[in-house]
This record gives sequence, structure tokens and C-alpha cells, in this order.
Amino acid sequence: MTCDVHAEWDIVRHPRARSLKLSLDPVTGRARLTLPRRAALGPALTWAGGKAEWLAAQRAQLPAARPFADSAVLPVADESLTISWSPGTRRTVMRDGAVLRVEGPQETVARRVERWLRAAALDLLSRETGETATKAGVKVTQVAVGDPRGRWGSCASSGVIRYSWRLILAPGFVRRATVAHEVAHLVHMHHGPAFHTLAARLLGEDHSPARAWLRRHGAGLHWFGRSSS
Repeated sequence: MTCDVHAEWDIVRHPRARSLKLSLDPVTGRARLTLPRRAALGPALTWAGGKAEWLAAQRAQLPAARPFADSAVLPVADESLTISWSPGTRRTVMRDGAVLRVEGPQETVARRVERWLRAAALDLLSRETGETATKAGVKVTQVAVGDPRGRWGSCASSGVIRYSWRLILAPGFVRRATVAHEVAHLVHMHHGPAFHTLAARLLGEDHSPARAWLRRHGAGLHWFGRSSS
């Protein structure tokens, strides 16, 4: 499978594709044109160009961008925090109750708020992972956060667990279910009945509502910090 970037679409040649397919990535908002490996590109682009109305309708249903800017309200670990910017000299983001106070150049606000959120996510997820691992009787060697597009957590047999930092913007029951899911994988490296039973026990409740929430709203988490322009 090969992927090229076009001005309007990501063009993917897939060895198992039997016909042209146009889709919209709800995470990035980019259209993807998939075509068979040997299909002619020109006619495929012409066909995709005729789908402008369909693409416009799909884009209208994308999540709204939620920039990290002055006065923006963020859902952080089940609390609402408001970004408050002022032209001061402090470069460190400070939490003051329900306010995130940011000073300095306004063009750096988004980058510094994201850095603060990543650090807060790592701290919270590390603590919750440690508590859950104790329940499971396993050892976690490292907890890390990143910004993957396709998954909310991953677990290695070495005991390293990685999460999307954006989980701190999700409801707490979703974050905790993800933690239970990954810790359970340290015991069962599969998705069989024993795994699901352990994950539910570690969580203390059914984890299917959390999975349903992520299927329905997960793409929207990737639109936090994105410019509305």
C-alpha cells in the first residue's frame, strides 16, 4: 500500500482495492482517495472531483475546532478550566482554581497550554495506572503519553504503557476504562473472555460505555488545540 499527498486528498493505492473509494478522516478532516494499485490516476481524480457536494456534506459533520486560546473552556479530568491570557512576563502556565493563567507572547499560548495538558495527563495517568496495576498484581515499568491518531493506549510485554494525552480531555470514566484495559493486557495479551473479565474487575464496572463513548466522540478529542480558521 502506498500513500501520496494531493492538494485536496490523500491518495492511497491499496493492493486489495477493487474500485475507487472516497472517504473523510474524522481526525484530520482530510479526504482520502483509495484506488487499485494499477488504476489510472487521472480518471480517478476526475471521479473524486465530482464528489464535491458529498465531501462538503461530510465536512459539515466534522467536530468543531477547539483552539487553545484566551477564554476557551476545556474539559480537564471532569473539570472545566478556562484559559486566561494576559501580556505578562511569566512563561509557565499556572492553574488558579478553574482558570489556566497564561502570560507572554499570545502566539505561544496554544503550544504552552498543550504542554501543560500533556504534563497533567502524564501525572494523572501514571497515578491511576499504578493504582490499577497494584490491583492486578502486575508491574508497570513506564508510563508515557503521546498523540497517536489510531489508538488511545498501548501496552508492551516489557511493562511499558503508552496513552494518548488527549484522554485527559475525555470524561473520567473513559480515561479510567482505558487504564484498566491496558493494565489488563499485562496479564492477558489478547481480547478473549478472560481479558474482558479482568478489565471489568479492575475498573469496577462495565467498560462497554467507555468504548461506545470513544467510538462516538473520540475523533472530537483530536480537534482540541486546532485552529478554527
